[in-house]
Formats: sequence, C-alpha cells, structure tokens
Amino acid sequence: MSRNASVTLDWGDGIYEFRLGWGELAKLQEASDAGPFVILDRLRNGTCRLEDISDVIRWGLVGGGKTPVEATKLVRLYVEDRPPAENRLTAYAIMAAGCTGAPEEQIEKKSPAPDRESTISPTERSGSERSTDWARNCR
Repeated sequence: MSRNASVTLDWGDGIYEFRLGWGELAKLQEASDAGPFVILDRLRNGTCRLEDISDVIRWGLVGGGKTPVEATKLVRLYVEDRPPAENRLTAYAIMAAGCTGAPEEQIEKKSPAPDRESTISPTERSGSERSTDWARNCR
C-alpha cells in the first residue's frame, strides 16, 4: 500500500495493482450513491452490497492501469462467479488504501521553522504613549 492510494495484491490469477484515486472514488460514489467512507464501513462490517465489492475491485483495477474492458472481464471471472465473502476483504483493502493510504508508511515531517530573530526589541520604546499612561489620563 502507499499514500498514492495504490495497493498491490495477489488476487485472481496473479498479482495486480489496484488504485482508487480521486477520479475513481468519485465514479464509485456516483455509482453507489454513497460516499467512500460509507462504502469502506460497509465493507468492514459486512453490511456491504454486492456492487460495493465488485465496483471497488473494478474501479481499483482501472485506477491500477487496466482498461475498463479488462477490469470488467476480471471482475466477472473472479468476483461475480465467486461467493461474495471471497472478495469482501480484498475490496476492503483496496478501499482502505484509496481512502487513507498505508498506515505503516512514514510521513515526512516538515522541518521546524527556522529561528528568526525578532526585529522588535523588548526594551525598545515605540514612541507611542504607553497604555498605562493613557489609562491614568482617562480618570
């Protein structure tokens, strides 16, 4: 898995790359009338629809570089002709990578801002009337 939303899995008859980028997630959302995290949760807890499984895998294959025709053939062969439970966790792994990336990856931390010396001296006077002087004059 990687932060670019791709995951390589041993699936079907070989090793395939799956990727759900922004475009694939949008098409998946439109087809299922559910947001990506709703689909992810349904896949996680087993309340998913059959199309959740097949569409996630199909769009993942397309995002991973397969043509839509190739992806559809693979889904028909290895998803639609098999029991749904056989591919639910595969779909979950693809969807999780698309939504969150891989948790084991190190995220580059930005270096702290360089120390900058202040151009204002804490003891320097600005020339403005001090607030305490102004308050005394208001009485």
